[in-house]
Amino acid sequence: MEATKNTSEFSLLGHKPSLYVLFFTEMWERFSYYGMRALLVLFLTTAMIDGGWGWSNEEALGLYGIYTGLVYLTPIFGGLIADKFLGYQKAVALGALIMTLGHASMAIETPTSLYIGLTCLILGNGLFKPNVTSIVSGLYDKHQEKKDGAFTIFYMGVNAGAFLGIMLCGYVGEKVSWSWGFGLAGIFMFLGMLQFWFGRPLFEKVGLSPKEDLHEKELEAEEHKSHEKGVDVKEAHVPSKVQRDRYIVVGILAFFTIFFWAAFEQAGGSMTIFANNYTNRILEGGSADIFKIVNTLITVIPLAVITWVIFKLFVQTFSRITLSNTILGFSFLIIWGIVIWMLYREFNSDSAEVPASWFGILNSLFIITLAPLFSKIWESKYNPSAAMKFGVGLILLGAGFGFLAFGSQSIPQGAETAAVSMIWLIFAYLFHTLGELCISPVGLSYVSKLVPAKLIGMMFGIWYLAIFIGNFSAGKLGGMIDKITAEYSLMTFFLIFTIVPAGAGVLLILINPVMKKLMHGVR
Repeated sequence: MEATKNTSEFSLLGHKPSLYVLFFTEMWERFSYYGMRALLVLFLTTAMIDGGWGWSNEEALGLYGIYTGLVYLTPIFGGLIADKFLGYQKAVALGALIMTLGHASMAIETPTSLYIGLTCLILGNGLFKPNVTSIVSGLYDKHQEKKDGAFTIFYMGVNAGAFLGIMLCGYVGEKVSWSWGFGLAGIFMFLGMLQFWFGRPLFEKVGLSPKEDLHEKELEAEEHKSHEKGVDVKEAHVPSKVQRDRYIVVGILAFFTIFFWAAFEQAGGSMTIFANNYTNRILEGGSADIFKIVNTLITVIPLAVITWVIFKLFVQTFSRITLSNTILGFSFLIIWGIVIWMLYREFNSDSAEVPASWFGILNSLFIITLAPLFSKIWESKYNPSAAMKFGVGLILLGAGFGFLAFGSQSIPQGAETAAVSMIWLIFAYLFHTLGELCISPVGLSYVSKLVPAKLIGMMFGIWYLAIFIGNFSAGKLGGMIDKITAEYSLMTFFLIFTIVPAGAGVLLILINPVMKKLMHGVR
């Protein structure tokens, strides 16, 4: 009877249907975030005659670092607000509404509206980010063995949104108008908020307001009294020494996460500048035709796969969350319409100029392609320890920058433009993605397993504090690209991001035995 229940519970591609509601909620939020992020530095550094604001690289990357850093600092407070007052569900919805207003403000394109918009995005993200992951954690609290896989699939939602957001907002912003690119991000943030709110019946009462949540726990406690002794493992007492050691592990992993994000977040900063100023993006003749075909395939195939997942979700849940699914379906009709318009427009041009923002979709494309494989590995007997995953991830990240350093060796000292082959950016994004899959999704999973349930929201917030430091550092370090290129070379700039993460990864692998001991059996 228990096996049948579990089979029914994990009936959608091996997981709970509610996971996929959160998958799409996160997807739309990441669509808006990465769509706007793809445009921000390009918009700020584009000459005023071309519709931009003509900022220097250092100024633009400075603001970029502050923004991308703060969106990971405010979750500390968003987690506390949800834990104490709102509950996870209401916090997610309120955060999404505030971010919608932020995107609308940015579409106006004045200095005042830009800063108001960024402020709203930072505050809204603080309420949204830690609490949507807390709902995922709560849904799998009684199924710890499936958490790594669930978070990896959830992380595919992150990257599905990033893929669509960078592709569509980036294309519309660069080819049509910056305002339309920024505005498109806000439209889908609003639709994502509605889809989440009306999908709440599937969340198994996870993430209610603290008062309601307390009532549910009291009812569960009464049920446990009627069960046999020893059944409720989740409520077992963890000795203080063991819990202290596990907090230490979270701290160490968070520390090394700083190195990861300080390098990885060059994607929206110095790597975007490299794509814009130093990469050959003009294709003609056969090369242009090949790109158009490849671009069509990498656009349509993932979108078709996501649409298939929506269909599977509809089949199982449409009667329970009709309005949520209707909004989700309507959203994807709009997406398909924009994609068809974009591809038709490109196929009717003689040449192909690859948008600088286009390279950002490679990370998301590789994630969507490779995440299922990594999910299976994490659920198998070959699942490596936390420190080993993080160490390998940092080494792979460094290797990605190694390709950029190698590709940049022919660029003269102080050069402001060049036409390097785009193959180096493609290899860099591939290796960065492999490293990301070893670190980012499983990091959230380990926090949820190492920390007591009552502190999960706050600890997710503290985890994002480490990411804040990494993102802020990314802006500061990326802003040095012109100075280092002028004094040394662009190759030197990328070698820094090769050596530091790889060295950190090797160190983490060396302390792996100590880390495993401190985790006290948590896998």
